[in-house]
Amino acid sequence: MSKDSKNFDLETIRHSTAHLMAQAVMQLYPDTKVTIGPVIADGFYYDFFREKPFVPDDLEKIEARMRELAKQNLEIVRQEIPREDALKKFDEMGENFKCEIINDIDSSEAISVYTQGEFSDLCRGPHVGSTGDIKAFKLLHTSASYWRGDERNAGLQRIYGTAWHSEKELRVYLRQLEEAKKRDHRKLGKELDLFSVTDEIGPGMILWHPKGARIRGLMEDFWKSEHYKNDYEMVYSPHAAKVDLWKTSGHMDFYKDNIFSPMDIEGKEYVMKPMNCPFHIQIFQSRLRSYRDLPIRFGELGTVYRYERSGVLHGLLRVRGFTQDDAHLFCRPNQIEEELVKVLGLILFILKAFGFEEYKVYLSTQPDKFVGSQDDWETATNALKSALEKTELEYEVDPGEGVFYGPKIDIKIKDSLNRYWQVSTVQVDFNLPHRFNISYIEQDGQRQQPIMIHRALMGSLERFFGCLIEHYAGAFPLWLAPVQVILLPITDNQHSYTDELAEQLKKEGIRVEKDLRNEKIGFKIREAQLQKIPYMIALGDKEVQAKTLAVRKRRSKESRTLDLETFIEEVNTLVREKTIDCL
Repeated sequence: MSKDSKNFDLETIRHSTAHLMAQAVMQLYPDTKVTIGPVIADGFYYDFFREKPFVPDDLEKIEARMRELAKQNLEIVRQEIPREDALKKFDEMGENFKCEIINDIDSSEAISVYTQGEFSDLCRGPHVGSTGDIKAFKLLHTSASYWRGDERNAGLQRIYGTAWHSEKELRVYLRQLEEAKKRDHRKLGKELDLFSVTDEIGPGMILWHPKGARIRGLMEDFWKSEHYKNDYEMVYSPHAAKVDLWKTSGHMDFYKDNIFSPMDIEGKEYVMKPMNCPFHIQIFQSRLRSYRDLPIRFGELGTVYRYERSGVLHGLLRVRGFTQDDAHLFCRPNQIEEELVKVLGLILFILKAFGFEEYKVYLSTQPDKFVGSQDDWETATNALKSALEKTELEYEVDPGEGVFYGPKIDIKIKDSLNRYWQVSTVQVDFNLPHRFNISYIEQDGQRQQPIMIHRALMGSLERFFGCLIEHYAGAFPLWLAPVQVILLPITDNQHSYTDELAEQLKKEGIRVEKDLRNEKIGFKIREAQLQKIPYMIALGDKEVQAKTLAVRKRRSKESRTLDLETFIEEVNTLVREKTIDCL
């Protein structure tokens, strides 16, 4: 009997909808084999093995069949069966992928199968009571994947979908998706001439165009300025190092699959750096350190290289070469808490400056496999908790999700579409100080091992920039806009005045362009709006004679008449205060 879908949580509904989709696929394309169909954020997917690719018409047919099956209100029945019977059942169905899953399940676990109509699927559940409980869903798109995420395995086709309690919720979500498409940083990056990726350079490697580089430079200058104010010292490190360094650090053991293949230089093996931390340790070790020197804070906008599979690369959000806003702090045990409070304060200040004031914060604690003593872990975890409480940040504990070398804090920022992005991270590390045997001279004259804190505020410049593009839909706040003002003379008669104004604005540090094309003023304004330039200044004979400006903001249909001095003061005030005003 069909129930109100509100009786089930969204995860259960989405999991059940993935099964409904698989049933529809098997009815329409019986030669297909099913693999796995998990729930993901805002929806679900299912991976299928099929020689012929799914096309948009196929998705329409699958969705229509799903609606037919939902109307049939098929009861969904759970059954636990012996392992041998489960293997036999799915082997007879020709589902070799399911058989492989069964063979990997712990022998002590029950094998549960869910059946609806003629369709059975291996699953732990839970599920809704019948297909009639599935009320609102939509298939979205397809992509390529690999069995168990390994490109050496069989190639699969993934169908993504979403499901909600009601059609109203579904419509709201689909509208949000449409808005997200308009804000896609890859689309806007091309339209606004910010960055590109080319086959000649290679996937996952970003070319920053002049306007994108201008914004990046502003981000970097602000970042460096605030770090100097907070007693950090900037360092620089090379892009590659001998493989022995990465063996000492443990990266060759723990991150080997994400490190580019070594290259031979004069008979020695070198690798492109996947991390900056071992270099900062080398700088710390370059001379004897005293307890009076600590804490030491090294910051670097360091470009690193990681081998990401081509299937997961995504614009600026997942790349192979990226710049971390990295820092490593070396401190005494009794300094950890104070340093963490300062780090969190700096994170919140930086994020707020870029327009992010809502977060989700997670404290990840000791995993099953870890290095260091239990006392060290308790000290570090308590310090992280105390720092979060002192900064009055609400947080969730993520049990067992710390890294092997220490607990950590992760911060996800909320954007204008209510999406969350993982950016900031703070990690306490006992492992690398031990591996590199670093020390300082304590007050009693004895050598002591410092505690190391890893932290990144923006995560990477590439990912953070992609987030900014989508958050602002390319309409950056004035202080970040690559072009702040565009001058629009109505005819050739105003070109001399336009040139004069441009020079005066440049002297004031205002980023200005001129549109001297022989086009109508309405066309020039529309072009400037498409480029999302904050201020448009139309210049006609009246403005030339009165030495004034006809100022229009990018989202306004009205213009104001201002003198140059007043306009400059307005711009400089908004920039100085980093006002998050998209004008």
